[in-house]
Amino acid sequence: MARRTMSLLPHWSSRVFSVELNGTPFYFSTQEKHRGEEVPRVFRGNDGRCYSLLVCSSDTIRRAKFYAELKDKLLTNLPPECHLSPMCSFLPNIKDSLLKGYFLKDTSESSSPTERLLRDLTQRDPVLVCSYLRGETGGVWTQHLWSDGDNHTMQMPKDYYVVTAEAPEHHPSTLNIINSDVFYSFEEAYQVLEKCGDIIPEARAVLELLPSREEARRKPDFPVIVIEGLDATGKTTLTESLSDALGASLLRSPPHCLSPMRARFDREPPLIRRAFYALGNYITAEQIGQEGMKTPVIVDRFWHSTAAYAIATAVSGPVCNLPAEGSEVYCWPSDLLQPSLVVCLTLDPEERRRRLRDRGQGKTEEEQELDHNHLFRLKVEKAYQRISGPACVTLDASPPADQVLQQVLLLIRGKCHL
Repeated sequence: MARRTMSLLPHWSSRVFSVELNGTPFYFSTQEKHRGEEVPRVFRGNDGRCYSLLVCSSDTIRRAKFYAELKDKLLTNLPPECHLSPMCSFLPNIKDSLLKGYFLKDTSESSSPTERLLRDLTQRDPVLVCSYLRGETGGVWTQHLWSDGDNHTMQMPKDYYVVTAEAPEHHPSTLNIINSDVFYSFEEAYQVLEKCGDIIPEARAVLELLPSREEARRKPDFPVIVIEGLDATGKTTLTESLSDALGASLLRSPPHCLSPMRARFDREPPLIRRAFYALGNYITAEQIGQEGMKTPVIVDRFWHSTAAYAIATAVSGPVCNLPAEGSEVYCWPSDLLQPSLVVCLTLDPEERRRRLRDRGQGKTEEEQELDHNHLFRLKVEKAYQRISGPACVTLDASPPADQVLQQVLLLIRGKCHL
């Protein structure tokens, strides 16, 4: 832990810290001298003690697993007077510099229980802890870095002043998406599950199902049509009707062979869960290549879904926080088979919710989030629209199913000459 901390120190004064309060990020930074700057929003009117906990480890698997467990560990062991908020630290516009963690406000009478827990964390776990002290006048706050459970600063100025920082040009999470929340190559996703083999037995089973790189990219003789969209927009009905109308093979992503393992990986942190679903696309691509040598292929969801949900989840706040249109995060993986046409079904939110209620089926955590979080749904839809290579053709799915089918058949005949 000390070695990782030391590697951060040369750039520490360049780092920006973000704390989310009710979904809104507030930014602050540190500097060696105070020049009368205003107190950052997260410290105003605060009478308690403040701490930041940032998960930092060169082992990406360990870092992801520990961050996923940290909140439960804190909520279980901290005094009830403590309040946690999501936070992160990053170097502006520098990729892969993001450290995730929590900002802690402690209003309990004694700091002893909280600091005892934090000291234990720094001794055993990949977490960097800072405490924040208010000056006697109440207008100045200073940051102190803990070192391996020793409540002292480590090679930092005695007083590292905390000041308000401007919002960065890019939301900090957008610079950490590539091969962390969204995977853009077989090899990157493979390496994540390979490292998980000793701690997740199902990971080894997934690796045994994988095709070769060439099979996942092989272009079939017949057209490949992917139908995308949120749950309950009519994808299943449409894909089955298209299969019958065109005499096409029907495939679904994630592929059926991964169904027994989905519940296990849905409990894992995003890095591992996303790698699992990314590799599912390569298995589906192999199946497309095989079936597409004989007939056209209809696919119920593919890489667009994997990427859109991951991007919308990774980037907090409003839609404007998403990577801008044209960003590399929306580019199709170069080693994954590209479909001939992608149709994305859209539906009025109220109608979609009614259909979900009528279905009464179990939903994943992300599907539940779609059901009650209007903002999350908007971000997923916007991410769908921005993915390129190929882009989605958006189609209103509110008319009767037979009319939607005819509209899609017209698109297919125009694009794929079927």
